[in-house]
Amino acid sequence: MDRTERFYKIELLLRSRGCVSFAALRDELGVSPATLKRDLQYLRDRMSAPIVYDAFDNGYRFSAAPDGAAKGAQHELPGLWFSESEIHAMLTMHQLLAGLDDDGVLARHLHPLMEKLQGMLGTDEVAARELMRRVKVIGTARRRVPSRHFELLGAALLQRRRVWLRYFKRADRGSSEREVSPQRLVNYRNTWYLDAWCHASDGLRRFALDAIREARVLDAKARNVPLRELEGALDAGYGIYGGGDAKLKWATLVFTADAAQWVANEEWHPQQKARWLDGPPGEGRYELQVPYSDPTELTMDILRHGDSVVVTGDKALAASIAARLRSAAAQYAG
Repeated sequence: MDRTERFYKIELLLRSRGCVSFAALRDELGVSPATLKRDLQYLRDRMSAPIVYDAFDNGYRFSAAPDGAAKGAQHELPGLWFSESEIHAMLTMHQLLAGLDDDGVLARHLHPLMEKLQGMLGTDEVAARELMRRVKVIGTARRRVPSRHFELLGAALLQRRRVWLRYFKRADRGSSEREVSPQRLVNYRNTWYLDAWCHASDGLRRFALDAIREARVLDAKARNVPLRELEGALDAGYGIYGGGDAKLKWATLVFTADAAQWVANEEWHPQQKARWLDGPPGEGRYELQVPYSDPTELTMDILRHGDSVVVTGDKALAASIAARLRSAAAQYAG
């Protein structure tokens, strides 16, 4: 544990325990008496930490303010500061990121920070592994992204530089070359996407990172798109196909009472509207209205609920769902 980690560890112990003996501090930090004395003196003199020795309790604590509040409550070391519970939360989030990131790009870059946090807690390697085993992320239908593309696009996004892409188009199984200005990286349903201004089509587009075949950063400065404009163009409709030039529509879905117990706790879209139809909340059928421009993903999610949902009002969408169900049933006929 280096000196910076020891400083944070000392403050963490005093905040969480109130009063800590010299022997307890030594045991937690694993240092000599002389080193601990120097650390305490440095915190007092150079970092203005209100640490005092309490003879009655035979330990060190933060001194009390005139109004009775602990001075230590207002004191913070410069840089990052986390409470013990926040450190545990950060370590848990690290595990979540590791689960989302196939090649470990995010987890690898955050690893030095995680080591610092573990040092502040005094967590050894065995205890750290045990902590990580207590959080399990199960990802399904995950599409892998080469780490080199993720890091390149992340760097271009922060540096506000344009990027050249060779992009695979699944619709016609062809490829195209694009010059884009990165605006945002999005992780949606275990898949990474790049929201960017496409200079070829002169508009905002969303690119799946797993469909990028080649990429390189250009010298040209990226075009900046205000966040409000970006959200309005790409987030208005349902799912990852929510953007585009198509007119926004509203789909009305009515779920059976059984399915409603699950769907009522789900957010399909930030702007969704919902109500219970046959009685108080938790009873009867459930009506959900969501905006969409492209029906592709909405259709897939409706089909996932089978005969537990009916599309009402939108004749075109209802006819499309009915046709898909008939086609699916025909494959099992005979």
